Amino acid sequence: MAVLWNSIQSVLVVVLIMVLGYILRRSGWFDNNFAGTISKFIKNIALPASIFVSVLSRLSRDQLSSFSLYLVYAFISVIIGYIIAFALAKIMKVRPGRRGVFVNAIVNANTIFIGLPLNIALFGDKSMTFFLVYYIVNTVSTWAFGVFLISNDDPTKPQEKTKRQIDWKKVLPMPLIGFLVALIFLLLNIPIMKVSFVSSALTYVGNLVTPLSLIYIGIVLADAGLKSISFDRDTIVALLGRFIVSPIIMILVLTAVRGMGSDLPTLASQTLIVQSATPMLAVLPILANEAHGDVKYATNIVTTSTVLFIIVVPILMSIIQFI
Repeated sequence: MAVLWNSIQSVLVVVLIMVLGYILRRSGWFDNNFAGTISKFIKNIALPASIFVSVLSRLSRDQLSSFSLYLVYAFISVIIGYIIAFALAKIMKVRPGRRGVFVNAIVNANTIFIGLPLNIALFGDKSMTFFLVYYIVNTVSTWAFGVFLISNDDPTKPQEKTKRQIDWKKVLPMPLIGFLVALIFLLLNIPIMKVSFVSSALTYVGNLVTPLSLIYIGIVLADAGLKSISFDRDTIVALLGRFIVSPIIMILVLTAVRGMGSDLPTLASQTLIVQSATPMLAVLPILANEAHGDVKYATNIVTTSTVLFIIVVPILMSIIQFI
């Protein structure tokens, strides 16, 4: 009971700041450009700084081998997720314009704006190393494969097969570059964090990620409108895939790893499982719009999954205590 209450309190912290963003947006405090501005600031400045500090503070060269193993576990989980999502899309005959969004909704998560602040609220900064594992896998999955599924699901060009170039700016976004730069500093043993003013500046900027991310979510919810939420068949199955199928896959993979005798910290398991059940990518409506897809469906599942996540987290936290 204590575990459940602690989980609920952690989620309430997240919800209250989201509600603040929602109310301030509805009250007219934030103009139409504010959400885009803080989104750009978080992704390109604050989050890279936070990741840089976390890697150098919480990861050592001796831990890199185990870190790479966690990446393998997460990639296996994502690959299985794609197989199941494709099968569901085929069985349900999801129509063109929705298929790419449907598959992405089940497999890929909103790790930056919901996964990160939630992880810190639930497990603290010590979980940041394991969060980075899922963040890297999710980023590569989304921008190296997921985006192509949506682009090639353009219902206005059913017969056209185009060769698309990989957009390395998206496959290697600033947060991931921040991680890679930190990795270089770590491998070369450059003591940058021992320079107090540099360490303090990066830490202060990095600490802005969580509150600004939650305010951003509140703004997105205010713009989407809670009254627009609907539950059709494709939405319900996508939600079940994101909140039930995806974490079950991760649980089974980690259970199999433990069964083979591998030592897996409890915090690592909990972080990966919670991240595997975070809401859908906030950029799905944008990607759907670029591919002439079903923008209304994409917006609906993002909004719905974000709202329902408030209920999902306490349940999930209660379950993973026994894993």
